[in-house]
Amino acid sequence: MFTGIIQAVGKITAIEPLQEGVRLNIDAGGLDMSDVALGDSIAANGVCLTVVEKTSGGYKVDVSRETLNCTAGLGEPGEVNLEKALRLADRLGGHLVSGHVDGVGEVVKFEPVGESHELVIRAPKALARYIAHKGSITVNGVSLTVNWVKGEEFSINLIPHTIQATNFKHLCAGKTVNLEVDLVARYLERMLSYGKES
Repeated sequence: MFTGIIQAVGKITAIEPLQEGVRLNIDAGGLDMSDVALGDSIAANGVCLTVVEKTSGGYKVDVSRETLNCTAGLGEPGEVNLEKALRLADRLGGHLVSGHVDGVGEVVKFEPVGESHELVIRAPKALARYIAHKGSITVNGVSLTVNWVKGEEFSINLIPHTIQATNFKHLCAGKTVNLEVDLVARYLERMLSYGKES
């Protein structure tokens, strides 16, 4: 589990092809790696990945073809938002995040509004029902609050600190982002639909 509070911005520096998938070499940036062991989980752009090798400046992870097919931002070099897995004694600053991406959204608008930025994303139709006004959403691993929802589009206000502390500074219309909806919404739907399946 994760919190959606990004701890560092790292960088995919090399991609090695595997028989099914790829091995990523990730420069950990400012992420403290002193307590990271082989087998530990680190989320990259909201995707929970397992450390298979530690390097002098970071670590390596294996990414399956299935994961590459249903996520964005892992198949090419570039910056990634990093967060180590949550420990039970840690403060939950964002919301509970599983690191299992539900779908890929498309940036419709990313524009300054005063000192902040408005980010408008179009979610896949199947996910839109889980996104609620003032509800939680994870975008590229970042825990955020939804400002408004209109059909499949939703808006988020990003303060300057969030942009500076994440890879959001590279967003623009047409870019794709990883989305994970709130776990509470998923469980609520299951409870309400249980017994009604045909």
